[in-house]
Amino acid sequence: MDGDILWTPPADARQTTKMGRFMSNVAERHGVVLETYEDFWKWSVDNLEDFHAHLVHFCDVRFTEQPTEVLTSRVVPDARWFPGATLNFAEHIIRALPEGTVITGVSEVRDTIVWSNVELRAQVGRIRRGLVELGVTRGDVVGGYLPHIPETIAAFLATASLGAIWAVCPPEFGVNSVVDRLGQVDPKVLLAVDGYRFGGKDFDRREQVATIRSALPSVETLVWLPYLGDEIPQGARSWHDVFGADGEVEFDPVPFDHTLYVLYTSGTTALPKAIPHSHGGPLLEHHKWLGLQADLCPGDTFFWFSTTGWIVWNLAVSALLTGAATVTFDGNPIYPDLRRQWKLIEDLGITHFGASTAFLMGCARSGLKPSEEFDLSSVRSVLVGGSPFPASGWEWFYAAVKPDVMVGCSCGGTDVAGTFIGGSPLVPARAGRHACVYLGVDVQVWDEGGQQIVGKPGELVVTTPLPSMPKALWGKDGESRLFDTYYSTFDGVWDQHDWAIFYEDGSSSVVGRSDATLNRSGVRFGPPEYYAVLESLPEVQEALVVHLQDRNVEAGEIVAFVMLAPGYSLDKDLEAQINERLASSLSPRHVPDALLLVADIPKTLTGKKLEVPVRRILEGASAEEVTSAGTLANPDAIDEFVRLAEQRRGRVLT
Repeated sequence: MDGDILWTPPADARQTTKMGRFMSNVAERHGVVLETYEDFWKWSVDNLEDFHAHLVHFCDVRFTEQPTEVLTSRVVPDARWFPGATLNFAEHIIRALPEGTVITGVSEVRDTIVWSNVELRAQVGRIRRGLVELGVTRGDVVGGYLPHIPETIAAFLATASLGAIWAVCPPEFGVNSVVDRLGQVDPKVLLAVDGYRFGGKDFDRREQVATIRSALPSVETLVWLPYLGDEIPQGARSWHDVFGADGEVEFDPVPFDHTLYVLYTSGTTALPKAIPHSHGGPLLEHHKWLGLQADLCPGDTFFWFSTTGWIVWNLAVSALLTGAATVTFDGNPIYPDLRRQWKLIEDLGITHFGASTAFLMGCARSGLKPSEEFDLSSVRSVLVGGSPFPASGWEWFYAAVKPDVMVGCSCGGTDVAGTFIGGSPLVPARAGRHACVYLGVDVQVWDEGGQQIVGKPGELVVTTPLPSMPKALWGKDGESRLFDTYYSTFDGVWDQHDWAIFYEDGSSSVVGRSDATLNRSGVRFGPPEYYAVLESLPEVQEALVVHLQDRNVEAGEIVAFVMLAPGYSLDKDLEAQINERLASSLSPRHVPDALLLVADIPKTLTGKKLEVPVRRILEGASAEEVTSAGTLANPDAIDEFVRLAEQRRGRVLT
């Protein structure tokens, strides 16, 4: 199944898609022949400055002060984009808003609310005025402890309009997770809700907010948004009082690389890194990602479930850049069952649906056939992310959901507030593959010696600069820490730390994080290979595989942990059956040294399995060093691996 073509662009895609029109526009303006997407991609990389200048023009990006040049250097760490230019991200959002509905807010707490362009603009004006009265100016940080609701988008846009900096955590994050993040950026104002509802259960966060505020001495004002109740705690100010008066919507022009928001790495392999992203970088990259690669246009409606702690939240805001409407969702997206999001598509006429691999594979394993239960006729583009999407998931989607839509699985994320590879409305979709490299970026796979390779796995690297690549991490020694993280593997080249394969047809597969890969006698395996086999067995509900290094064992150990379906036990017969299936489906080398039963598989809130943290715990690190409970969907699952690590000390894990 891997690599099979499951969808082909219609014959008129060159005329009917934004990507096609952009391609024709470039060909005419620059006098070049662009017959295929591959032609266009090659031109965009060879003519990096001309491509981005034309992207600015095509997407109606407006500078208050004009740049002196497009790009100062093609050396990735040294590159500076559009020096001298000033602009404001929020201004581009407000200017792009269509007439009518722009945000639909779905929540477990309250009835669905609908904001028009007029209402969103009014809300931004009120919050902007309130922030000014609180003394917020350019460069100050506004922190949020807020869910994915319309008010959060309005608060972000108001903050950005002032040239202030946005940093937000979702209310399901625990105190330590929030303080680990917001404590790095010293917010002047903290915006918070009193709690949230998830799966029909209320979670009171008043005590957590009080603790967070006391741990953040930089906070001068706590603005309280009553969500579950009406009580305003002592020492806080009411959202409706602070942001109740009408205000003008104005925009402070800032340099292209002025910080817009701070994103945080997941905190699953170390404490979270605070990554500042600029006004200009995400503006261009999200126009490309959503507008061109996903064909999001005026009249469309975008929905991808996310908390405010994932890059997808920022993407949901950026959908407004294209003139489309966006849907916010606060609550459990699979409550009361997996049908919830499919029903939402039918009810709201969603055209662009985003989903995590974990959600789609859960639907597939359950045997769900959404096309037989729901009207999905509005959907024309699907975005998948969070972790590698196996071929079986693609096959299920095109058979059970909709056969005539473009599905694009992207790879990129928090580090660059964008993506490198994914889908295109001009390129066929292939099972288990990223269809193409995105325009304006040269992505390759290199071996350990820094040589480009095709057809076998290696490090995913980026050899050309992107406007959204950060120049430093937040805080002391930020430039050197960024260099150590992304540029220390290969000189002058961005290392994404993903293990990937590029194929002759231009498609690619991301096997997993390069530091989570398994190595057996010099042959590297990716955990998803195991999961495709193990999780196809009816007895296995979920699995996690790690490669442990042990000084007592020269080759180390490959250990597979399985969470069994109800009614099964890991006896010798089942263990033999599992090992035989791995040997026959993959290779004898894939048979693990140990197969262990666990009660649960630890995952992040976005559904990623914690291969690296589990490996490090089993090799001797403490759970506190490598995980943060607030970032985990099931933090109690880590405890079992801590116990296993204690048992392992001084001997091989069996």
